[in-house]
Parts: sequence; C-alpha cells; structure tokens
Amino acid sequence: MSEQFQSFEEFYPFYLSQHQNRTCKRLHFVGTLLVILTAVFTVWSQKWWFFLTLPVIGYSFAWTGHFFFEKNRPATFTYFRYSLLADFVMFKDILVGNIRS
Repeated sequence: MSEQFQSFEEFYPFYLSQHQNRTCKRLHFVGTLLVILTAVFTVWSQKWWFFLTLPVIGYSFAWTGHFFFEKNRPATFTYFRYSLLADFVMFKDILVGNIRS
C-alpha cells in the first residue's frame, strides 16, 4: 500500500481490489448494516454511550473478513478516512446490485 491516493475516486478501485473474497464482502456488509442500525437505535433511544460500540461492531466484522478470508491487511491502517467512506459506498453498491456478494 505504498501508493498515495489524491482522491476518493482514485482510492475506491484499490479498495475494491482488496475485497475480492465473497465472505469478506459479506462480513463488511453485515458489519456496516449493524453500525447503521446501532447508530439509529442510539439516536432513537438517546443512550449515547452506544456510539462507543460502533467501531467495535464495524471493525470486528471487517477485520475478521480480511485476516481470515481475504488474507490481507485492511486499508484502514493506512487510509482511515477513505476506507471508512469506502465501507459505506461498498455497502450501497452491494445493496443496489452494483457489486455482487
């Protein structure tokens, strides 16, 4: 991951190349869905401490996918912001059928 990406548009194809394994993509999808649902629940219930669980929920699924199925290093370690945004974009792309999982 020595490339320096100047924009999200440059980064996203790289991000997708790091998510070829079907199980890894599915784990990302489930983790992102649980993050969204937990965030909605947190706002609805006004139990603000639940926001502290969001990174644990999201990354536990994503990193399990990378370490055990994809067998690569998550892009989060080098490109935190782009990687976080890409998780949600990939979630949307899977949801609307632009990416098969």
